[in-house]
Amino acid sequence: MAPPNSILVTTEKTNNDFTLLQVHDSESQMFAEEKQKAASPKQFRWFLLLKLHKVLTFLSWLTTGFKSTFASVKKRISLSDTNDEDPKYRGRLYRIIKVFLGLAIGALVIETIAHFNKWNLSNMMIQPFEVQGLLQWSYMAWLSFREDYVAPFVLLVSKFCIVLFLIQSLDRLVLCLGCFWIKFMKLKPTIEADAYDVEDPSSFPMVLVQIPMCNEREVFAQSIGAASQLDWPKDRILIQVLDDSDDKSLQNLIKDEVCSWKEKGVNIIYRHRLIRTGYKAGNLKSAMSCDYVKDYEFVAIFDADFQPNPDFLKLTVPHFKGKPDVGLVQARWSYVNKDENLLTRLQNINLCFHFEVEQQVNGYFLNFFGFNGTAGVWRIKALEESGGWLERTTVEDMDIAVRAHLNGWKFIYLNDVKVLCELPEAYEAYKKQQHRWHSGPMQLFRLCLPAIITSKISTWKKANLIFLFFLLRKLVLPFYSFTLFCVILPFTMFIPESELPLWVICYVPIVMSLLNILPSPKSIPFLVPYLLFENTMSVTKFNAMVSGLFQLGSAYEWVVTKKTGRSSESDLLALAERESKSSNEDKIIRWNSESGLELLGKLKEAEMPQKKKKKRNKLYRKELALAFLLLTASARSLLSEHGLHFYFLLFQGLSFLVMGLDLIGEQVS
Repeated sequence: MAPPNSILVTTEKTNNDFTLLQVHDSESQMFAEEKQKAASPKQFRWFLLLKLHKVLTFLSWLTTGFKSTFASVKKRISLSDTNDEDPKYRGRLYRIIKVFLGLAIGALVIETIAHFNKWNLSNMMIQPFEVQGLLQWSYMAWLSFREDYVAPFVLLVSKFCIVLFLIQSLDRLVLCLGCFWIKFMKLKPTIEADAYDVEDPSSFPMVLVQIPMCNEREVFAQSIGAASQLDWPKDRILIQVLDDSDDKSLQNLIKDEVCSWKEKGVNIIYRHRLIRTGYKAGNLKSAMSCDYVKDYEFVAIFDADFQPNPDFLKLTVPHFKGKPDVGLVQARWSYVNKDENLLTRLQNINLCFHFEVEQQVNGYFLNFFGFNGTAGVWRIKALEESGGWLERTTVEDMDIAVRAHLNGWKFIYLNDVKVLCELPEAYEAYKKQQHRWHSGPMQLFRLCLPAIITSKISTWKKANLIFLFFLLRKLVLPFYSFTLFCVILPFTMFIPESELPLWVICYVPIVMSLLNILPSPKSIPFLVPYLLFENTMSVTKFNAMVSGLFQLGSAYEWVVTKKTGRSSESDLLALAERESKSSNEDKIIRWNSESGLELLGKLKEAEMPQKKKKKRNKLYRKELALAFLLLTASARSLLSEHGLHFYFLLFQGLSFLVMGLDLIGEQVS
């Protein structure tokens, strides 16, 4: 050992004849060790303080969030009106749910008393003389009745729903395998290299572009502007703006927008119906009755919030050339506001699966899928031979697609061609949209079933239409989702003899939800919220399905989905540039058919302040009733220590509570 205050030098001979010197100062080494020991407690204290600061910050944020949420809920409840939600959206189903909720609360009270009194009658035989009081006797009688009559019935219904659940899951799996095969083999529709001569405009077919709209104040300018900039020979295209608005000032604004594009050389016309019947189908039917339509071969349809790229027609119309049996070319939707809030993120997952998997697989392997009502190009001959637009249902797009399929027309889906549009940001708008989308197919199924059976298409195509397209995907899905997860599951907590296995409530739904999310991989963190969201929406879809199938209540109601008019960054820049150029121009446009007094009256109407209905979030009683039903069932499962059943019911109940209080989506202050 070296003495104090000494330096130890060691040498080492290496293979390359270099000498390595290592100098060891024992005093400096001891000083460094003592310094490190002195610094360690101080560093540890700073580390603890930093962690404590993070915890306090998180708790402060959590407390603030809870306080603001509680304040919003309290205000929402105090301002709520019993007439807020249309009674036809509640109806019989709401009353049935309230009865179930009352039964569940009563059963929970009795089960709680039995639990704390240790009436564990399943593990020991109690003689009649040992029964103490009427309540215990009633409980014993209930157990006997439950085991002999209630449990077998619930078990039978649950097995039936599980079979439907497995069939639908198998269908979903087959669709995903088909999508994987398309991706793996790089399969996609092809067109001829020289479809149209760019230097010869007369080689391009005549295309009619239709923009149906009704009171679309927020988005009409975007859709008209996008359609007016489509890259197609000017003398081979006509744009119809089909305005069904009942607001005079809005009509004038749309006319102004149309006239401004017309002055720039765009072949565009404004059309307004005096008798506005049949909703969108009636609007399109009226437009197709114009004499000049016979000069056009194809018609492209865009809803008021859709903004096609300039090359849309050049990417879609060539798919018709050389294929006289193709009646429809459908493009995919993309969303400008998919990251706006949790509601739009969850909608994006659903719609990405619909387009990426369902539409693409059905389009490639079956040449048939449901027309999405917009962002598609129809061969006008196919529309006419299939009977044109009919006003008999609220899903006129699916109606014309089914009739065209029965007439032998084929469809092409283009997954690579995307059209920008907008998702509903408020839960009320989304709820009404889903009600229409799920009641309409059931109306159509009732009307089309005889035509499908007597049609000349193959037996396989008939079976696909009846059993897959309508029954499995439009009827079975909302039926088992609501019945199995929102009714049977909570009641099995009170009837343990018919308890659902874990793979039904957890493992298979998670796998199916994961398959749904795969087309939008960035949404994988939202797997659990998506699973809960789908189960929560099942009550709306089930109610809509039943009302459409049996023609109840709001089956034939059409509500225009509310838009906010959001644009992409490039659209905003283009709009700013256009407004700066036209800021010094005279924006008053005079029509030859209007007098100066009429024009003055319109200007005064436009200047008058519009009376807007005050927007506010609502309460949804069906969702709230189901929330309390599921939370009651979760409390019962806690008594029985069911574990996973408890957590599922708890979080599913909370998700219903969030929806019922309208805390998802756009929040109006």
